[in-house]
Amino acid sequence: MTMTQIGGILSILIIPPIIGAIPLIDWFTYAVSGKELTKLGTGNISVSAAFYHGGKLAGILAVLSEAGKGVGVVLLSRIFFPSGSFWEIIALIMLILGRYYFGKGAGATNLTWGIVTHNPVAALLIFILGGVSFTIWREKQAGRISVLVLMVVVLSAQNINHPEYILLTIILASLMIWIYRQMADDLELNPSEVNGESAKMFRFFRGDSGIISLNEALNPQKVGAKASNLSRLKKWGYNVPDGWVLKIGDDIHKLQEFINPSSSNPYVVRSSALDEDTNWASAAGIYDSFVDLTDFDHLSQAVIDCFSSYNSAIALDYRQRQKQSEKGIAVIIQKQINGIYSGVIFSRDPVNQLEDTVCIEAVSGMGLKLVSGEVTPQQYRVFFPEEKVEGEGDISQEVLLNLGKIAREIEHLCQGIPQDIEWTYDGEKIWLLQTRPITTLKPVWTRKIAAEVIPGVIRPLTWSINQPLTCGVWGEIFTIVLGKKSRKLDFSQTATLHYDHAYFNATLLGEIFLLMGLPPESLEFLTRGSKFSKPPLTATIVNLGGLWRLLRKEWRLITDFAHDNDRYFRPILDELKDIPCETLSTIELLDRIDHILEVLKKATYYSILAPLSYSLRQTIFQVNPNDLDYDKIPEITSIKSLQKIAIETQNLLSEAELSQLDCNNYPAFFSYLSESTEGESILNRLEKWLEEYGYLSETATDIAVSRWSEDQSHMRLMFSKFVGEKEIILKVNKDKNKSWKTSMVQPRLDLKGQVAEIYSKLLAYLRYSFVEIENKLIKEKKVLEQGDIFFLKLTEIKDLIKDETINIDKIYNLIKARKCTWEENKKIKKIPYLIYGETPQIDLTTQNDISTTKKSLQGIPASMGIKEGKIKIIKSLTEAKNIDRETIIVVPYTDAGWTTILTQAGAIISEVGGKLSHGAIIAREYHIPAVMDIPHATEIFHDGQLVKVNGNNGIVTILSQITIEH
Repeated sequence: MTMTQIGGILSILIIPPIIGAIPLIDWFTYAVSGKELTKLGTGNISVSAAFYHGGKLAGILAVLSEAGKGVGVVLLSRIFFPSGSFWEIIALIMLILGRYYFGKGAGATNLTWGIVTHNPVAALLIFILGGVSFTIWREKQAGRISVLVLMVVVLSAQNINHPEYILLTIILASLMIWIYRQMADDLELNPSEVNGESAKMFRFFRGDSGIISLNEALNPQKVGAKASNLSRLKKWGYNVPDGWVLKIGDDIHKLQEFINPSSSNPYVVRSSALDEDTNWASAAGIYDSFVDLTDFDHLSQAVIDCFSSYNSAIALDYRQRQKQSEKGIAVIIQKQINGIYSGVIFSRDPVNQLEDTVCIEAVSGMGLKLVSGEVTPQQYRVFFPEEKVEGEGDISQEVLLNLGKIAREIEHLCQGIPQDIEWTYDGEKIWLLQTRPITTLKPVWTRKIAAEVIPGVIRPLTWSINQPLTCGVWGEIFTIVLGKKSRKLDFSQTATLHYDHAYFNATLLGEIFLLMGLPPESLEFLTRGSKFSKPPLTATIVNLGGLWRLLRKEWRLITDFAHDNDRYFRPILDELKDIPCETLSTIELLDRIDHILEVLKKATYYSILAPLSYSLRQTIFQVNPNDLDYDKIPEITSIKSLQKIAIETQNLLSEAELSQLDCNNYPAFFSYLSESTEGESILNRLEKWLEEYGYLSETATDIAVSRWSEDQSHMRLMFSKFVGEKEIILKVNKDKNKSWKTSMVQPRLDLKGQVAEIYSKLLAYLRYSFVEIENKLIKEKKVLEQGDIFFLKLTEIKDLIKDETINIDKIYNLIKARKCTWEENKKIKKIPYLIYGETPQIDLTTQNDISTTKKSLQGIPASMGIKEGKIKIIKSLTEAKNIDRETIIVVPYTDAGWTTILTQAGAIISEVGGKLSHGAIIAREYHIPAVMDIPHATEIFHDGQLVKVNGNNGIVTILSQITIEH
């Protein structure tokens, strides 16, 4: 490469952004009209803004200046490189970046004239095809995108053998689409206030000569959520009356080409304000609606009055109370359906959300009487999954059941957000008139993932540590992708507690994934193997930059972990091992805790990304989980190590000794070992085992739960059961000759195991530190008994230690009250998997066990195989007795501590979890059929019940509803 070319590259990378940043449009507009564009309208310095505010001369000068910039940067690149080279595309990209970030404009005129200069023939073809489409459809957003797509297609066709040119052209088009989505458009300003000299041109490019139909895909930011939701319902195939949308300044008389109101063909006029029917505010009844419009004059006046209602005293007061900015209003004109019944559907019961019901209210005729409160409606409830209808009235069961199914379908299509749906029934069809979120039932909280990440009834100390760690790290990861778009999101609301159980904010996560260009169910796909729908292509293109940043993090994950492992993780673990807690003062223990938390934040980052990375790669490369090695997963290595010691024990003891021992009675078994010569070596091996794996526990993420090193009963029980087995199945490593696809996935699975080990060890040392603090506080009589410290939050513990004036009685009472609440929440049998909005009240005295009349239940297939057997319900490790290969165990979750139990079973059913859960990994390693994610399984099934578990398709079939004696 010559010095001239190097100088050319630097010039192209530096000069065009500077040219783009020069605000010539603003200068010309101010010189002609005395107006500063940055202080008017959208604040953009654009050609359309110059025409709108400055008039024709300002607009013409704006066009000339921006066209000159586009031409200029292309000619600049030709000084150094051949005409038509990809460097001209790079020059335009740099110009537009400067124009957007510093010049406050989109750069459409720069791009237009730059392409004309770059390739006149291609530009002519693009303009002809693009101009025809815009003239026909008159929708500028679609027109812009279609022109950009045409640009990529035409230019790429002429450079088909130059992939670098094609890639840069795609980047240029994607950049423009992204900018269009980021910037407000002056063409959306009120046309009645446009500079008179520019009015005709402005209205043409605004697309006012077209009529917006509900059959089109509508943007809620342009026409309001009500109109947009109706267009979505139509797209999804529901019956929605034909209709059209008018924005302020649109010519209402154009509608005469489409509608002819009469007494036999009435119309309705309804508002669709840009702040109405949103996720957080419904604005119900704030703006005017009109029905029975039978002639065009009355319809025209109704449209005017509907627009005017936006500025009524009631509307102004509502927006002020809701702290909403002035966003404007559109108006919907629809054919009127004269229903024999009308009403509303709530896809979830807004009063009693603990029952899985759809609520329906109905009146005879049209629904205005219901909305106005003039009559008492008929009330019905549709129960799911039974599909049972309750209520008294004259509407058929078939219609009511269809209404219930429609409500749940729409809720699912609306990302699981409960919906308030207006409907009418004309005797033949159910027509939908509106759908909007039930704002009082937001956000939606889900236990689907949280119940496995941190299961059980959680104490305050655990949550005061886990919640900021989890929310903070998720926030950092999402910010990598979203950039500036993340500023409006409150990541501290990612997780919360209901009834002392952890829940994730499904509404927030769905919103985040949509901003990322991904489907809202992405998290459940990545973590639990749920079905994944394809994201919109345009959304993905717009977010390519953020997704690329995330992919770079994923690609460097192993390298970054190795660096942090050497610099942070191993040093602190060595230090924690060498310095016993008992040798530290209370203040030193607090410093130790702060240090652990600092490093734990880094470990949390990997504990989230490593499983996601593994899941993503496993799905992309379609690697069978059975082809992978799980030897670096802590629970696998721990159980194999314990099995090896059990085999050695069997070899040391004679058959006579083994036959006399009751291995199910572990206290007697260990008493025998302690008294025998051979037993001493075995006990020493078990002590070393505890030194290596004693950091594990029943729930590793809950520091209030004791570790195996503290409570050896679980290990002793499982070890004695292993010794009592006639044949121990010790899984051997798989063949190391793996395919290239497997080699792309295996390192991420290994990383997942390494991270889990470090994360669990850090949490164990954190627990040990708090337990030692508690021992010291008990001596000082600042807390009364073991376990009390876990009912205080971290900040409260620090205050208790450092603040000499603290009221100890107040601390006693606080702990007592929290203990009481925690104990009450432990008694709740039916914890809802979804909660809408605020925590609903649960009456413990009226709770019933969940049952089902279904013969089969669908879960997530986690480990292949089919097994028939009798059910054994195990809600805690203390219940893990009398398990053998003919037993099908049903568990609430499967953390590392459950490993030794799972390996004993013939099949596994879990209430929560997916293909990545601990239970799924164990089951695959030991060829045990397993089905995850059957909600309330521990309540549905009963001990001794005969079932068939199909781990291939995730179906559990109930073979006998009656309990069979063991």
